[in-house]
Amino acid sequence: MKDHRLQPLVFNDCAHQILEGNRSIVGMMLESNIEAGSQPIPADLKQLKYGVSVTDPCVDWATTEEMLLRANEELRGALKGRQG
Repeated sequence: MKDHRLQPLVFNDCAHQILEGNRSIVGMMLESNIEAGSQPIPADLKQLKYGVSVTDPCVDWATTEEMLLRANEELRGALKGRQG
């Protein structure tokens, strides 16, 4: 649905699937930047906001940190032994 605000929900759902034994999930991707959302590239580049994506909308740094720390805590034990 291309809504960056859903990334935490989807990321947590993938982690839950791994915890439930799904071995087909081998990686997850976040679209992340310093600030949330995205912006068009203006004619006057001085109008660009620092830390905001000019491509796909992203989650902000605080959300990224929260997602990664939570996944690390939840998946630490589940991922042992899954490598080759």
